[in-house]
Amino acid sequence: MKLIIIGGGFGGLRLARNLSNKPGFDIIVIDRFNFHQFQPLFYQVATAGLDASNISFPLRKVFHHSKNIRFRMAEVQSIHSTHQTVVTNIGDFEYDALVIATGADTNFFGNKNLMNHALPMKSTLEALQLRYKLLQNFEQALNCNDDTALLPYMNIVVVGGGPTGVELSGAIADMKRYVLPKDYPELDFSKMKIYLLEGTNRTLAAMSNKSSEQSQRYLEKLGVTVVTNALLKDYDGETVTLHNGDTIPTKMVIWAAGIKGNVPAGIDNTLVARGNRIKVDRHCNVQGLKNVYAIGDVAYMEEPGWPNGHPQVAPVAMQMADTVAQNLRRIEMRSSEKLQEEFVYNDKGSMATVGRNLAVVDMPKPKLHFGGFLAWMIWMGLHLMLILGVKNRFFVFCNWLYNYLTYDQNLRLIFTRRQDGLKPSDA
Repeated sequence: MKLIIIGGGFGGLRLARNLSNKPGFDIIVIDRFNFHQFQPLFYQVATAGLDASNISFPLRKVFHHSKNIRFRMAEVQSIHSTHQTVVTNIGDFEYDALVIATGADTNFFGNKNLMNHALPMKSTLEALQLRYKLLQNFEQALNCNDDTALLPYMNIVVVGGGPTGVELSGAIADMKRYVLPKDYPELDFSKMKIYLLEGTNRTLAAMSNKSSEQSQRYLEKLGVTVVTNALLKDYDGETVTLHNGDTIPTKMVIWAAGIKGNVPAGIDNTLVARGNRIKVDRHCNVQGLKNVYAIGDVAYMEEPGWPNGHPQVAPVAMQMADTVAQNLRRIEMRSSEKLQEEFVYNDKGSMATVGRNLAVVDMPKPKLHFGGFLAWMIWMGLHLMLILGVKNRFFVFCNWLYNYLTYDQNLRLIFTRRQDGLKPSDA
C-alpha cells in the first residue's frame, strides 16, 4: 500500500510511527518543515523560557530506523482524489491511501488589520518572532521621553482566554516580576500592563468552573488584568478598540482567540464544516472520498459523546492516528470492512499552567480537580514525557530546573536582519 501522510504533527507522526517497518506499507511523510514542533510549549519559546531547538525534533531523525518511510519537505498545493495524486511544489506523488494531518492555523475571522498587526503563535518561527517583538519593544521604550509615548510599548494585550492565552499571559507576568526589571532598570515596570481579553464570561471556558475561577484568580494575583465579555473590534498597530468603545494603547497584540483547520486545495467546499475542518465518518474517512482520511485538528467528526466535534488538542490527533493505523493494517491484510474500528475519543482530562507553581488540572474519570503547585507538577511531568527525543527531554528539564532555581534564563537574544544592506564584516 502506497500511503501518503501530509503533516508531521502529533497525528501524522503518531500514524507514521505506528506503521513503521510494518510489512505491506510504503509510506511518504510530507511536511513544509523538516522538524516536528511541540506546540504546547510555544509560549515558553515566546517568553524566552526555552530555546526553539528544545521543542523541535528533526523528522528525518525520527525515521532513521524505518525501512518503509521516506520524508519529503514540500508545500502541498492540491489533492486530486480522482487520480489519487498529491501535487506539491517539488512534484506529484501517487497514493493508494492518503491521510491529511495538516493541523490548524490562526483564525483572524477575516479582520485584515489583525492579520497585518497582531502576532499569532502557531509555529516555532512565530513564537520566536513574538519573542523578538516583545524584547524590541522594551529596547524602544528606553528611548521614550514621556508617558504618552511610553505606554504603548509597555502595554501588552493577549486576546483569547483559552489555554494558550492564559499560559502566555502568566509567563509574561513572571517575566515582568523576575526578569525584566533587572534587564531594563531604567524602566518603571509598575507602568507595564498585561491585558487578557476574553470574549466569553470566563477564562478556560472549555474546562470546569473551578479551573476557570482559579485560573482567573491566579492571573490577577500575578498582575494580569483579565477582561471578560470583551470583544476586540479593531487594532491598527497602535490602539486596540473594543466593541464597547474602550481603547488600549499598545504596540503588541498577541492573537490566541481562534484557530481554523489547514484544508488543502482539492477538498470540495461541501466537505468543509465550521472551523474550516474536513467532515469525516467514524473511521476518519473523508466523507464521499475513497481511501482519503483526515485526523487531528483538521478533522470534524461527530460521535455520540461529541456531537459538535472533538476539541482540537493533541490527544484527539494521536488517538485518531491509532485508529487509522489499525484500520489500514486490516485493509492491507484484506480483512472484512465490518472489522473496521470506529473512533471513540477517550478524554483523559485537560490542564493549563498559569505561572510559577500555578496550574489547573481537570480529570473526568474519576472526576477530580487539582490546582496550585500539585497541578503544576502534574502539568510539567506530562509535558516532559510527551516531548520527542531523550535529548530534548533532558534539556527541557535542565532549563526548567535552572529557571526555577535562578528565576532567570539566558535566552533573551534578538536576531534581526541588518536594515542597511551591509554584511556584518562591513560594519
